[in-house]
Amino acid sequence: MTEEPRADEETRPRRVVCTVPTFNESMNILALSRELLDLGPEYQVLVVDDDSPDGTWRLVRDAALKEPRLHLLHRTEDRGRGRAGRDGFLRALEMDADIVIEMDADFSHHPRYVPLLVERLCRRGSEVGLVLGSRGVEGGHDAERGLVRQWVTLLANLYIRVILGLPVRDCNSGFRCWRRETLQAIDVGKTFSEGPAIVQELLFKTARRRIGIAEVPIEFHNRAAGESTLTLRKLLKGYFTVLYLRWLALTGRI
Repeated sequence: MTEEPRADEETRPRRVVCTVPTFNESMNILALSRELLDLGPEYQVLVVDDDSPDGTWRLVRDAALKEPRLHLLHRTEDRGRGRAGRDGFLRALEMDADIVIEMDADFSHHPRYVPLLVERLCRRGSEVGLVLGSRGVEGGHDAERGLVRQWVTLLANLYIRVILGLPVRDCNSGFRCWRRETLQAIDVGKTFSEGPAIVQELLFKTARRRIGIAEVPIEFHNRAAGESTLTLRKLLKGYFTVLYLRWLALTGRI
């Protein structure tokens, strides 16, 4: 499941939209956008910015005047990682994307892996509708993190897999490659998670639809620059959301 496909086993997508939710990522976003656009003419970048005080959205807005494949969705209300992710997916579908990438802006998800995710999704004859950039499969690695952090990640993944019955190794990966049809099938516009738990919510909904999920190994790095907005409160809320998702499933509401 983690091997690279041969060229004759894959089909080339017409339009790939890379959605990048941002908040105070002025130190990273332009460099990341350029690397993504350099992957090929079929790639477009959609930055979904929650009115960053550091002016991230202004940098993207100005750069987009010279680069037609760079787009900005500037959000000033109902902010949060989950809402930004939802709105980014919806805008990507409006942009007529065949494939939608979601990834972080801080280079912890490196652009060099994007073509591997796309290739795995587009392999001819594949029934996969979602591909994860995974630290949990053979060849994947959680770089630059101490043993304690790695154990926390392993235990968190075990908790999510057991509670939700998910058939994947890296349930926390926010580095993902979606088919357009998958996002439509799970009705992404009805996503309810306000924060990072959107990652688990959409993964669970995909698995419940019996849509094929594959994992491609990546090396996950700490952010290149700037400060993380992930807090302990957000993490704990995410773990409670996992229980809520199981409750929704048991009561037939998801």
